[in-house]
Amino acid sequence: MYISIRDDVVFAAGYTCLAEGLKDLGIGAVELFVHRDDTVPALVPIGDKTRLSLTDPAEFATLQAQIQERGIRIAALCMGNDFNADDKDFEVAWAVRTAEAAQKLGVPAIRIDAIMHGEKDLPLEARQKLVADMIQRILAGSAATGVEFGIENHGFQGNDPEFLAGLLERVGSDRLGLTLDSGNFYWRGWPLSRTYEIFERFAPFVKHTHIKNIQYPPELREVQREMGYEYGKYVSPIHEGDIDHTRYFQALKKAGYDRDLCLEDESLGKYSNEERKANLRAAAEFFQAQIQNV
Repeated sequence: MYISIRDDVVFAAGYTCLAEGLKDLGIGAVELFVHRDDTVPALVPIGDKTRLSLTDPAEFATLQAQIQERGIRIAALCMGNDFNADDKDFEVAWAVRTAEAAQKLGVPAIRIDAIMHGEKDLPLEARQKLVADMIQRILAGSAATGVEFGIENHGFQGNDPEFLAGLLERVGSDRLGLTLDSGNFYWRGWPLSRTYEIFERFAPFVKHTHIKNIQYPPELREVQREMGYEYGKYVSPIHEGDIDHTRYFQALKKAGYDRDLCLEDESLGKYSNEERKANLRAAAEFFQAQIQNV
């Protein structure tokens, strides 16, 4: 396992470009968010051009050159899908194009999203079927790439273990698993001990990760809370919160996971730019040490 970081977290820490931020933080891998126009952030801007297309041959070659020149690994691509969109054919085609680009970049997995427009109107089984049908279309269209997809435990329904288990069972493919966000189950309201149980249950299905943390008062850690309870107040630097990530990492190691641990510090808004950078450095160093010891 190794440390990576989300591209938007680098920018949120005050860096002007990804290459600068990764070098300063001592992190050699990054997750890139793919916009619906098929673009991702350039590692280094080219004039006033800050994004590069995954489908334009010249721009894609520029991205590949930037990666190679700086020795940076693209750990994963990240998509904000809407599997209940009116234009479902676009959602499928976009994901297939992204998988094709991922294969060329040597990226093993793509984060996909469980949150959908109008999902509150759908009962559990209907939601599972809709998402499963869309993912099966994507898997079929991208079969030649071999790229895997990790659906994130994101939002109310996405953090329901039964929704996730049912979805994985419906799709029934080794190429679908989870982008398991360590903070989101706790954010959803599950007690801390229950959160660890969920980690262990789903570790064998993890394709990619997001790592964040929350620090609740002791009396709130083992009670069922409402979703997102005072998150802005209690979200914490990753290495300071309640979640003992050693337990998550041990479950991943036992399951044979050897990919990235992707830092996603959502507490940065509480701090100055220099404090943000210091917190990210501390998290990277802390978790690097944990990786060596699990």
